[in-house]
Amino acid sequence: MACERILIIGGGVLGPKVACRLKRLKPEWDVTVIDQQEEIAYSACGIPYYISGDVGELQGLMTASFQMVRSPEFFENAKDVRIKTRTQALALDRQARQVRVRQVETGVEEKLSYDKLVLATGRRPKPLNVAGAELPGVVSVATLMQAEAVKRRISQGEVAKAVIIGASPRGLEMTAAVSDLWGVETTLVEPGSQVLPGLLDVPLARMVQYEVQCRGVQVFLEESVQEILAAPGKHSLEVITSTHRLPADLVIVALGAEPRTELAVSAGLLASPNGGLLVNQRLQTSDPDIYAGGGCIEYPHLLTGKTIYFPETSLAHRQGRVIGTNIAGGYATFPDILGSFTLKVFDLGVAGTGLTLETARNEGLTAEAALVVQQDHAHFYPTQELIYLQLVVDSSSRRLLGAQGISPNGDAVVGRVNSIAALLGQHGNLEDLAHLEVAYSPPYATALDIVNTVANTAENLVTGFNQSISLTEFQRLFLEEARDDVICLDVRGAANAAPFVARFPERWLNIPQETLKYRFKEIPRDKRLILICNAGMRSYEALRQLQTHGFDNAVGLQGGVAALKKAGILTLE
Repeated sequence: MACERILIIGGGVLGPKVACRLKRLKPEWDVTVIDQQEEIAYSACGIPYYISGDVGELQGLMTASFQMVRSPEFFENAKDVRIKTRTQALALDRQARQVRVRQVETGVEEKLSYDKLVLATGRRPKPLNVAGAELPGVVSVATLMQAEAVKRRISQGEVAKAVIIGASPRGLEMTAAVSDLWGVETTLVEPGSQVLPGLLDVPLARMVQYEVQCRGVQVFLEESVQEILAAPGKHSLEVITSTHRLPADLVIVALGAEPRTELAVSAGLLASPNGGLLVNQRLQTSDPDIYAGGGCIEYPHLLTGKTIYFPETSLAHRQGRVIGTNIAGGYATFPDILGSFTLKVFDLGVAGTGLTLETARNEGLTAEAALVVQQDHAHFYPTQELIYLQLVVDSSSRRLLGAQGISPNGDAVVGRVNSIAALLGQHGNLEDLAHLEVAYSPPYATALDIVNTVANTAENLVTGFNQSISLTEFQRLFLEEARDDVICLDVRGAANAAPFVARFPERWLNIPQETLKYRFKEIPRDKRLILICNAGMRSYEALRQLQTHGFDNAVGLQGGVAALKKAGILTLE
C-alpha cells in the first residue's frame, strides 16, 4: 500500500489512539490530527476528581502513565504524528477528499486533503434550553479550562451554594466533588423519577440517592428547571424549578451528552434520528473512506440489536485500535456493546452492565431480577464490606441480561460486574454464572462468591422455588398503603427484630428461623406474609419451610433489612 495521507478530526481519546496505532503499523505514512482546543488527549473523566482534590494538579489529567505531558510536541516528537490545535473543521468535501479548516486565533482558512479520514469529533454536553442558561456561573465543566475556573472559584471561597442539574454519572460525580471536600451546600435537581435513569433499576437507584442525601445534599426528583435568574445580594444566581427557587453561586449542568456530528451530517453521512453517526463493524461510515468512533457514533447493543448512544472512554480506546488496523490494511471488527459503566459517588462504588430490568421488559423480554446482599470478603475476615448486586435474566431462555451493583468497596463490585459482563458477551446463561470459577481467599472473597449466589438466587426465582418482592413493592404494600392483610414475618433473632416489632406491633411478627418448625401455629394463614431477614438467606429457608407446610401466602423480601436500610426505606434499628 502506497504512502497515504490520514486526516483525523478530533484530539480527544479516539483521534490520538488511531494516530498512534497507524504510525506503529505504517511509520512512513503522513498522519495529522486537528482539534479546535489547545489541550488534547486529556482525561475528561478525571475532571470531577481534580475539582474534588483527589487529583492534585490539572496537569495530571494531561499526562501519560509514564508522566509525559501529552502535548502536540510530545506526539510530534515521540509518535511522529502532526498535531494542529486551535484548528476548527468547517466543511467536508467528500468528492474532493478535502476538509476546509480555520485557525481559531487568526481566522486563516485552508483546505487539508486526505486519502482516509477519521471522525473523532466526540460529544458535547446536552444543553439546558432555558432562559438564563448562558449566565456567568452556569457551566457544564466539560473542558480543562472550565474545570480550572470552577475549582479556583470554589477554593477562593466564592461558592457557598451550588445546584447540579442532572443526576447523570457526571452530575453525581460533580455533586460529590463540590460538596464533599469543599463543604459547598449542594442541591441536585433531576427531571426524571430517579438518579442514574436508564442505568440502574429503582432499588439500586434509591440506594445511591440515599447515599447522596446522607452526605447533606438535597435531592429533588421529577423537577424541571424553568429559568435561571441573575440575583442580587449574597448569591448571584437563582434556579427556578417547577416547585422551588434555589439560590446558587454556581450551577453545573450535567444532563448527559450528545454526539458532535454536524460536520459529518452536512456532508451527507448517515446518522440515526438521535444524531449519532452509523458505522459498520469495521467502524466505517456510509463513506468507506471515512471512519468514525467514540462519542460521535451509535453502535448496536449486544442484547437488543438496536443502536444506542454510549460515549464511554474505554470503548473509544478500543475502537481507535480497530480503526487504525483497518486503515493500515488489516481487518478488524468491533463487537456489539453492553453499556458497561462504573462511577464513584462519594465513597460508594456503582457499576452496571447489560440491560436493566425495566429496559429488558420494555424490549418485550420475560425478564426477572434477583437482588442479593453479601460480604465481599469471608465473614470472619476484618474490613469486609457488603455488596448489593442485582442480576437480570430472561426467565424463558435463562440467558443473562444484565447486572448492577453498589458497594463501599468499589473495586470489589466492579470486579464482579465485569465478570458478569464477560459472560454476557458470550451469551452466557444462569448455569454459566452459577458455575463461574472465581479465585477465593478470605481477604478477597467468600467461598461461594456473590456472582455464584446471585445466579443461584435467580435460578430459584425462575424455577418457582422462590417467590419474592422488591424493595419498592415492600414500600408500597407495607409502608405506604399499610395494608392490614400484610404482615412481616421477621426470622432473625429477637434482639434484631425487637425495634421493628415495637414500631409495628400488629404487623411485625418475629419467629427466628431456627425455631420456625415448632411454631407454625403462630403464623396467620389469612394474611399475606413478607419474610424478612438481614440479607435474604434465612428468609428463603423460612419460605421453603412454609411452602412445605401449606402456606401459599408468603414471599421473601429481596435483600432483606440490609437493602431496606441502604435505600433509606426503613432505617429503624
